[in-house]
Amino acid sequence: MVESATQSLKSGSLVPAVYPGGWAGDESMFMGEYNHTIDAKGRLIIPSKFRDTLGNEFVVTKGLEGCLFVFERYEFDSFIDKLNEKSDLEANVRKIKRFFISGAQEVDVDKQGRILLPAVLREHASLEKDVVFAGVGGHVEIWDKSRWDEISAYDDINDIAEELAAFGISF
Repeated sequence: MVESATQSLKSGSLVPAVYPGGWAGDESMFMGEYNHTIDAKGRLIIPSKFRDTLGNEFVVTKGLEGCLFVFERYEFDSFIDKLNEKSDLEANVRKIKRFFISGAQEVDVDKQGRILLPAVLREHASLEKDVVFAGVGGHVEIWDKSRWDEISAYDDINDIAEELAAFGISF
């Protein structure tokens, strides 16, 4: 029997890697930017580079800043386990759980490499036609293309360098 990622972490057999959401020895770091279109039925082709890592079943949930987050199942389970360690007596905990858990959907990839995104998720991210998949380390984000163009535009690349320096990160 395979133990869950959370059980493995508690038993000490997995060590967190340097990138968020990843595990040492696991090569599944998502990176890259891919443009696709969503059809009238809400179906969306998953980029093959991401599909290779995600497999045929994974979780899509509401993301921050108006996007969707895509997680490997064990990563989402680990996230939920961490949330469940917090007390439901705290209003912010309940609010966070409602946002991420009630908005989550397990999706299956069909033979054409597509998933069906439920309307509630498409509405959250304002997905109508053109979308962008962005690999951001331990998970993937799905954006409306026009929103992605806005949020990923940098007027001055030096601002990014200064932010990295403030985080203590250098090349």
